[in-house]
Amino acid sequence: MTSHDARPSGRTGYTPFEEELVNAMNDFANSADAPSVDTVGILRKTRRKRVTAIAGLAAALIVAGGGTALATAVSHGSNAPRPAAATTVTDDDDATTVLVNGSKIKRDFAGLDLDFAKQLLMKSQLKLGTVSKVDCGKNGKPGSVHSVDPHSPKTVSIGDTINLTLCAG
Repeated sequence: MTSHDARPSGRTGYTPFEEELVNAMNDFANSADAPSVDTVGILRKTRRKRVTAIAGLAAALIVAGGGTALATAVSHGSNAPRPAAATTVTDDDDATTVLVNGSKIKRDFAGLDLDFAKQLLMKSQLKLGTVSKVDCGKNGKPGSVHSVDPHSPKTVSIGDTINLTLCAG
């Protein structure tokens, strides 16, 4: 006897064990509830995990960025000059200011050391030309930017070369 054979209903053809087994299986099949799936709960849990992962990644990036800034400040000393923030264009003629024509942004190099000046040039998509030194007397910190060429009110384009003059110490 195979499972594909058709069985007659009733007692004919079944042994008592088979009949009891079939009845038990039918009772189980008719009484078992269908499993319920909480799709809304599963979706909520998935979104919560995704949001938590994104928040954790963002926090890690913030901490890594803060650690980098802290390490830079520590390696250059606590009194190291900070890179100047970009400001909007003004009409003043300043020997340490570069006006970037493409974005109409004013970059101030006053008091920066050579490393910070190079970083600001790269950020502004400008190239470093010659670096020279001049005696500033007591007016400038040795190694800091004294002047840039070309400087405002002349404007430069992205990719132009900027020459720096540093205070000699």
